[in-house]
Amino acid sequence: MKAVFGITCLTLALASCVSVQGTKPIHVDVLKQTTSSWDGSALPKYPTKQPEVTILRITIAPGARLPWHKHPIINAGVLLHGKLTILAENHESLHLNAGDPFVEEVNKWHYGINEGTETAEVIVFYAGEPGEPLSIPRDSDH
Repeated sequence: MKAVFGITCLTLALASCVSVQGTKPIHVDVLKQTTSSWDGSALPKYPTKQPEVTILRITIAPGARLPWHKHPIINAGVLLHGKLTILAENHESLHLNAGDPFVEEVNKWHYGINEGTETAEVIVFYAGEPGEPLSIPRDSDH
């Protein structure tokens, strides 16, 4: 409830901004707030060391497939453009369209594929520790 309260306070603070020609200058939409990844698994607890946030813009050409990999740290993103499918080792899948937010699985093998006809563009936020890898490739691509 604490996180919801924090977002509510931020939303109310931004919504109280002075109007510009009768409209509010700032609007806030909560795209995703969760304690689990897209497959329903609980996110791991944060480490107690110095945090490091990394933000990547990733573009994936039509028909391109990322290799099998896993993330040792929590990450979340928003697909800005195109379509993207994430496929997990247990055959579960997540189909994303432009504007869809997602929270990745942690320490589970998966890959992404752009099955659309346009370049997929995604912004991904990683929360880890300095020197920790964002992604670990699988030795053999299944």
